[in-house]
Amino acid sequence: MELTVFGATGGIGREIVRQALDAGHGVTAVVRDPARLDAGGPRLKVFPADLSDPDALRPAVAGRDAVLSGLGARRKADAGVAARLTRVVLAAMEAEEVRRLLVVSAAPLGAPAGRDPLPDRAMTALVGAVLKDVYTDLRAMEEALARSAADWTAVRPPRLVDRPLTGRYRTAVGANPRSARVIGRADVAHAMLAMTADPATVGRGVGVAY
Repeated sequence: MELTVFGATGGIGREIVRQALDAGHGVTAVVRDPARLDAGGPRLKVFPADLSDPDALRPAVAGRDAVLSGLGARRKADAGVAARLTRVVLAAMEAEEVRRLLVVSAAPLGAPAGRDPLPDRAMTALVGAVLKDVYTDLRAMEEALARSAADWTAVRPPRLVDRPLTGRYRTAVGANPRSARVIGRADVAHAMLAMTADPATVGRGVGVAY
């Protein structure tokens, strides 16, 4: 496949690029600073952009089989960037008639698959209160996806950690796995690549967790 990756220098985006190249896909990495992206061989194209102009992004998405986005707030002060930047990506995709889009959201936006134990529910409530603005931003992003013509999937991980790729995790379409507490960024990237060609995930939020 030919893929475009936004947020390619972030924790998940970098893993998407690496794993996609390892799998033999062609990758266009959209980045603000190309110097932050490791060399990736002849199948990697680096596309510098500041993500402010949909028209400027059209060459980055034209003719691609799918677009994967790791865009989002890296700290509370960044709340608002996920919805704003995703709208720009959606506009560029619509102009080029590219439909498949996968984005990173967060577990608190999904419903639990079953009744979680009380400690898990209490922790979810606490994190939701502390990161309220970040989750409001992600909710606005998902609302923009739902209004769009894209074949979108919102991948909803719980707390992210840096761990080696395992390929062993749980997923739940339209919900969160029970007691979803943590997942490695490399496995989120793995899940997103696996879902790219999965029609069951189109137009849905998908929970992922160990």
